[in-house]
Parts: sequence; C-alpha cells; structure tokens
Amino acid sequence: MKPLSVLCILVMLLAPTIGFAHPHFNKTVSAKLPSGAEATIAYNTTPSNMTHAADAPTGTFVTPRRPSLSLSADAMSGSTAIPAGDYTIGVVKNGSDDWTMALHPKMARGDQADMSKVIKLDSMYSSSDGTAEHMLIDITPGHGKFEGKAVLTLHFGTMFLAGTLS
Repeated sequence: MKPLSVLCILVMLLAPTIGFAHPHFNKTVSAKLPSGAEATIAYNTTPSNMTHAADAPTGTFVTPRRPSLSLSADAMSGSTAIPAGDYTIGVVKNGSDDWTMALHPKMARGDQADMSKVIKLDSMYSSSDGTAEHMLIDITPGHGKFEGKAVLTLHFGTMFLAGTLS
C-alpha cells in the first residue's frame, strides 16, 4: 500500500474522533468578597484524573493545571490572613481521603511548591458530593459550618473542597 493511501485511510478514520472531541474551556470567575476585595479565578476545565490525586504524596501541595486566584485586597480565611496578590489554587493531601484547600503564591508550570509559602484555608473536604468529570472552581455562598460566608469551591472527580474567603 502506498504511503499516501495509508495517510488517507488514517485521516478518514480519525476525522470523526477529532471532529467530535469535547472541548475544554478557559474560564474566569469573579466575585466581590464580604471584605470588599475583588476575587478573580482563572482556570481550564481539565479532565479530572483521580490517579493524579491518589498518587500525590501526603503533605504536598497538589494543583491540576495551575488554576489561579487574584485578590485585589487582603482577605481572610478563618483566622488566616491572605495578602492581596496572585495565587495558585491547590490542595494539600493530609491522608488517603483527607484534603485541605490551599493557596500558593503564583506558580509557573513546572515550578515545585515551597510548602513554607502555602496558605491553608479554613476548609472542608467531602468525597460524597458527586463526581465532576472536569475541574470546576467557583466562589459561592457557604452552607453547613460555612453558612453565611463566601467560599472558594473546587470540585475535581469525587473530591469536593470548600474554603472560606472573606
């Protein structure tokens, strides 16, 4: 078979896959926090890869695709101060099924987290809030112990985290 024929057959076989591949979106979410700070999140709806989470070493800052949070003014998370600035959103693995939402000063792709710079948020974790096939990040009104507070939410696969921001 001639190389051109093989190429034509491959294009015909792969064209439907390429044409129907689902998109991933770059998203931006903004909200004004109770403190008056403007919070802006930017991220890509990357597929949830639970193997990435399962393989993360305990005590490390984990971030899929470096989602970011920009704060126009100082904010708080419980009793933890968060200075105005740009951050990478992530989580810290505490154990096999225990996570804390965290921020790290803005990281470039390939950078390793400096754990001394990680800001752990007053957060709660659940693995029973359904499954997000693609990462979803938002700022929403809290519920339960976070009732009446603004919360940064991250839903990735079966991982759901909410961390207070005020």
